[in-house]
Order: sequence, then C-alpha cells, then structure tokens
Amino acid sequence: MTAHTLEKDVVVKRINGIQKECAALVRLGTTPFDVFNDEDGTAFQLAQYHLHRALEGVFHISAHILSRIPGGQATQYREMARKMGEYGIVDKAFAGTKLVDMARYRNRLVHFYAEITPPELYGILQDDLGDFETFLHAVKRVLEHPEQFGLAVE
Repeated sequence: MTAHTLEKDVVVKRINGIQKECAALVRLGTTPFDVFNDEDGTAFQLAQYHLHRALEGVFHISAHILSRIPGGQATQYREMARKMGEYGIVDKAFAGTKLVDMARYRNRLVHFYAEITPPELYGILQDDLGDFETFLHAVKRVLEHPEQFGLAVE
C-alpha cells in the first residue's frame, strides 16, 4: 500500500493559527462578562471573529488529512468530524460529540451569526476551548507517526 503524503508545512501553519486564535479567545474569556456584554460589543465581536478563524483552521486541517485517506473525503463539516473519528485521527467519542459540535458552531457563526448571544459565546470561552487542544494533540500525533494512519509527511 502506498502512503499518501500530508503537507506538513500546511498543517503546521494551521496549527499555529489555531493556537494564536485560541490565545486571543482565552484572553477574551478573562474579560468580566459585563464588559464582554457592554453596548459597544467589541469583545463579543472579537470573540466571534477569533472563534470562527480557529474553527476554520480545525476543518481545514481535517479536510487536508481526510483528502489523503482513500474514502476519507467529506463535503460537509459534520461529516468531516465523524470521519476523523472513524479513521482514528481523533478519538471516536470526541469526534461524535465535541468535533461535531464544533462543526455545527462553525456553521452557526457563518450562517446564523445574528442569533449568537453574548452569554452563549461567553460560555464557550469559559467551558469549551480545551476542545481545540484535544484536536491539536491528535493532529500532532498524526504528524509524528503518520505511518500509523497509512500516511507519510512531506
């Protein structure tokens, strides 16, 4: 079987981008809620921006990895999330819950952004940013041991 090649520089660039966005989200999460929810909305808007970019990075990496796996291609974000679990890139339970939730929220940020509320987004900053680290840990494992996934790294 021929190993399909991941472009390490593409993946690492996205990893770094996700980490940068998450650092900004962590800082915004330390903002007191009354400031986060103030009438000018700057912190709330910034949080939406950084979260959207971090989620785009997650699914860009997912698409890149899955495109190198025979049968792994996916056209929808939720499908990508599930396939990341099916192929053992991330834990299957994490894929079916947290990564699917991340896909849904990415779509919410893009298509239903007017419905997102400050309390909802602030809750994500308080409770869910660790999901990015879980994802990134799994991706780094793929880069370190691509042969375990029938892949190679360029």
